[in-house]
Amino acid sequence: MSDGSNGYFAHESAIVDEGCDIRPGTKIWHFSHVMPDCVLEEGCNIGQNVFIASGVRLGKNVKVQNNVSIYTGVICEDDVFLGPSMVFTNVGNPRSGVNRRGQYDKTLVKKGATIGANATIVCGHEIGEFAFIGAGAVVTKDVAPYALVVGNPAKQIGWMSEYGQRLHFNEAGLAICPESNEQYHLANGQVKKVRT
Repeated sequence: MSDGSNGYFAHESAIVDEGCDIRPGTKIWHFSHVMPDCVLEEGCNIGQNVFIASGVRLGKNVKVQNNVSIYTGVICEDDVFLGPSMVFTNVGNPRSGVNRRGQYDKTLVKKGATIGANATIVCGHEIGEFAFIGAGAVVTKDVAPYALVVGNPAKQIGWMSEYGQRLHFNEAGLAICPESNEQYHLANGQVKKVRT
């Protein structure tokens, strides 16, 4: 659909409805469908066979892997990673015989969060900044910033750095990311990066 003259690329097999706000540098790949009233900020990468419903907002540099559906009510902030075939829901109690169209719960995925392959995010929850949802996890409640959660239902088993490395805190509540050498502090069940 797009030859790049409008600032973004869409593969010829993709469907991009009129009324989308797609910013420069975004790429939309094979067989994906972007519905009206979506905002895709700069530098997003939308993989193969992705569906993006009306009203969805994706921040800058969001990476959406193959076979992901992002439904109305979902907002992803900058630098979010959505792994292959992960799932969002948007109605807490769906029934085929009961019309709940428009009664969508909001789901907010904060800056830098990662959602692993085949994970399921039950709607109405917030995934904190730089949280890491393990592959196949089923998230049924809010996830704290920097938290590492796995399993069904998802349970927190640790903390992750902004580089996606496991953090190991000493008795003073300090940890260093082995990749970036940035320091983190854990206090009262909350992790914060130490600013230098």
